[in-house]
Amino acid sequence: MVTIKQVSELAGVSSATVSRVINNTDTVKEKTREQVLSAMEKLGYRHNVIAASLASNKTHTIGYVVPELHGSFFGTMVAGSEKVLRQANKHMFVVTGHSDEELERKEIEALLSRRCDALILHVEAVSDDYLVDLVKQDVPLVVVNRYIQEIGENCISLDNVTGGYLATKHLIDLGHRDIAYLSGALFKADGVNRLEGHKRALSEAGINYNPNLTVEGNFQAKSGEAGIDALEAAGLHFTAVACANDEMASGAINALRNHGKRVPEDVSVIGYDNIDFASYLTPKLTTVDYPVQEIGAMAASWILDQVYGSHKMTMQHILTPELIVRGTTRHI
Repeated sequence: MVTIKQVSELAGVSSATVSRVINNTDTVKEKTREQVLSAMEKLGYRHNVIAASLASNKTHTIGYVVPELHGSFFGTMVAGSEKVLRQANKHMFVVTGHSDEELERKEIEALLSRRCDALILHVEAVSDDYLVDLVKQDVPLVVVNRYIQEIGENCISLDNVTGGYLATKHLIDLGHRDIAYLSGALFKADGVNRLEGHKRALSEAGINYNPNLTVEGNFQAKSGEAGIDALEAAGLHFTAVACANDEMASGAINALRNHGKRVPEDVSVIGYDNIDFASYLTPKLTTVDYPVQEIGAMAASWILDQVYGSHKMTMQHILTPELIVRGTTRHI
């Protein structure tokens, strides 16, 4: 096995300089870097990450748990983190927990057994107590899209109650009173909190909440279609639909058109998340902005500061959503 010492001798530099090239630091002159890289190539040198991690007690890898890889929401969040970590020469292991408690636990433990330096967790099924215990065990972690009071310093979340409120209040301000609601899965905090915001806006406007106008979905487009089909089959009257996310909104718009209704002329539709395709629909989707890429970047930056940095970064723990008005809503 080729050693750093052999590379340094061929390149005519010190072993410390070779290490700086391997770690991609900015303190090495470009000409020197090229000499070292050339020597590494000639000798067939491959950096032994395991040996380096044993010496430094750092693997420079971050474990990342998300519920699923389907759709653009989680991809956008992970991309926000990956960009920050890549610039710092760190790596990610991304796994899925599928909102299943046993699987989430297994994946977290698997990442820790692989000596990840820290974790970024978008988990929905494991208990608050389990996550609190991890922090007590000095596991560096950030919990995304979930707020746990005991470990609030380790959490980044969006105020989803306010987001749900903003969406429905927008429809009420446009004159709508018969407002259907397509919720996300109600075993998830996102689904519950956004529905709570919807109910709050109705109550504030003196509109009675009609549970028959709420259909539970699963945050995917097909459930948005199914929700509209169910409302139409029941013969229920509504002039607007608030959806728990943009994917469900896109499915709802497709179903409304299949039922001969125009958006927004006959029915206004509002989504939630403001994912990339929301501004490419026709008409463009009115929605609530969830700064998911920024949250991913913030989580990664906090990990870098806490694990490899100066412990001085202040993280914003609860973000406020913003209404984005486009073309799928109109005055009644």
